[in-house]
Amino acid sequence: MTIFISIAAYRDPELVPTIENCIARARWPEDLRFGVCWQHGEGEPAPPRLDRGRMRLLDVPWQASRGACWARAECMKLWDGEEYFFQLDSHHRFVQDWDAVLLDQMARSGAAKPVMSAYVPAYDPAVPTPETEPPTVMRFDRFTPEGIALFQFGAIPGWEQRRAPMRARFVSGHFLFAPGSFVADVPYDPDLYFIGEEITLAIRAFTHGYDLFHPDKHVAWHEYTRKLRPKHWDDHLQDRGVEMPWHSRDAVSLAKVKRFLAHPEVGPFGCGSVRSFADYETYSGLDFGRRFASRAARRGDEPVPVCPLVPDPVWTVRVALDPEALEPDALDNPLFWYVGFHDANGVEIARDDAGRAELIDLIHGRSGPILIERQFASARPPASWTVWPTDRRGRWLGKIERAVDAAGLMQEHA
Repeated sequence: MTIFISIAAYRDPELVPTIENCIARARWPEDLRFGVCWQHGEGEPAPPRLDRGRMRLLDVPWQASRGACWARAECMKLWDGEEYFFQLDSHHRFVQDWDAVLLDQMARSGAAKPVMSAYVPAYDPAVPTPETEPPTVMRFDRFTPEGIALFQFGAIPGWEQRRAPMRARFVSGHFLFAPGSFVADVPYDPDLYFIGEEITLAIRAFTHGYDLFHPDKHVAWHEYTRKLRPKHWDDHLQDRGVEMPWHSRDAVSLAKVKRFLAHPEVGPFGCGSVRSFADYETYSGLDFGRRFASRAARRGDEPVPVCPLVPDPVWTVRVALDPEALEPDALDNPLFWYVGFHDANGVEIARDDAGRAELIDLIHGRSGPILIERQFASARPPASWTVWPTDRRGRWLGKIERAVDAAGLMQEHA
């Protein structure tokens, strides 16, 4: 069990205390992996060093930053197959055993692909954090002039009597816990700046088949005021030597979000194909065309269960490997071979490695190509496969990548 913790930090003195508190209050600190986009000025404190590759750091001078969503997209590139993905801001405090609480919430949700998210309660770095806080629900606040939905938060009604997380209509950018598959299914759009991040993320996650929840247990605190740190929009002005002033990035971003909400399409930074945009409008209580929000969405009432999922197509792919293309150590009692499949944009959609026992059967007594067959479900069709062998000690050897041959591809059902 590993948790990848994505933190986009912009010139934030709370970054180091946040990471230290996150580790100190975890039940299983050795299972945490951090991916930090550290956007900083001269002399600002760096994240702590962690052993065994548990800290993956992008060192970015503040002048090179392109905004919050760009930084979150950069963090996602540091994910390395961890079982869970946890997106945070760089100013948080945590309850004791927060990781165990979140994993229990995932289990209690009953969903195949749950997302736990919330605007968590506030803290002030200058004073001790409160002993406890009620868990929170996100509710609709208002539409911007571009038709982008914004939110506010309050306590979950009757949370003391609940025994499972509450279904959510919306998600928070500063606190999002999901299966690791979220990184490949719902990658962050680096062109977005700030406003519109959360509503597009909720729609995209929902239409990719993720079920949205608010934890019914308190997990963490968040510092909302920004009073102790420089803001991106204060730094990124025309006369400060930056590539593009913040308001230009914001204008491009707002236009893109407005187009998405008016003309949603399926794609890498668009909707998924498991549920529709109209399904999300019905579920959330929002009508983007009319800029209407239901009373239930404004109150933050728990939505009714989602419509039935449309099952993903099941693909069968047959990989034929020429033994001559493999290094000799790949055939000499290897530990395992990575076997992965990718969509047209190179995003991994399935992985099913070949273990030692299977490889012995494939390699010994063979004549002709080595044939590996895999079956998996995916909304996106496989466009390429990768086989990456290891030797008997588990060291990586030469990687083999090919386009999926139409003759070796079969779709079982839609």
